[in-house]
Amino acid sequence: MKNRPAYAVASVDHALQLAVALQVEGSLSVSEAAERLGVARSTAHRLLSMLVYRDFAAQEDDRRYVAGPVLSLGAHPSSRTAMLRTLAMPHLAALVDRVGETANVQVLAGDVVRLVASVECTRALRVGDREGMVFPAHLTSGGKVLLADLTDDELAVRYAPERWADRPGRRPDVPALVAELRAVRESGFALNVGRTEEGVTAVGRAIRPDGGRAEAAVSVSLPSLRFSEERLPALVAALAVAARDVEADLARALPGS
Repeated sequence: MKNRPAYAVASVDHALQLAVALQVEGSLSVSEAAERLGVARSTAHRLLSMLVYRDFAAQEDDRRYVAGPVLSLGAHPSSRTAMLRTLAMPHLAALVDRVGETANVQVLAGDVVRLVASVECTRALRVGDREGMVFPAHLTSGGKVLLADLTDDELAVRYAPERWADRPGRRPDVPALVAELRAVRESGFALNVGRTEEGVTAVGRAIRPDGGRAEAAVSVSLPSLRFSEERLPALVAALAVAARDVEADLARALPGS
């Protein structure tokens, strides 16, 4: 039997209860969430807003809340993700020291990427910690290097019109995406200039533990005003070192994989 922690944090407990309810039972309104938790509507709204911010929930057009993409991620085994994060963190810290910008590791799940590790730089103007957040793969630098490793058939499945029927206007131009991914394969890195967040630029490179298909991606995120074409080669080179070091640690942790 599990005992309630002596120093339980009510807001965390409430948020987790809502996340479970959304995943298991379906949609909730603010009023329903407040009634379920026995809290004020304003408190329920703040909790749901934080779940939306971290992609555990999403708000529909009718203003009801549903499970967000984080709760539906299952393509990447959790134990493997946990190990990836543990092994990557020191190399992300080293990458931050090299380039002076925030660094992340992300994995692909369907047509989204989840940031599973993040280390912030210490500069006053910086991109914050995005760990746990989910973004459309075709918009992010890490997502694009991961998509670039898929076959045409795999891409066609992920971007089939019927899979995007509930997201009108969000499905990418697939021929344009295929052309972009071809360029990513040729260059070995991908750029995201303000496509997920205005004023933010990111550069991503694949992590290939066995030298084969990309399993994850490492990226650097920075304010766009600090990015320039002249700086790109140094960023790509630093990413290559970080990817190599994570790959080496994964190979040691998974002999024969």
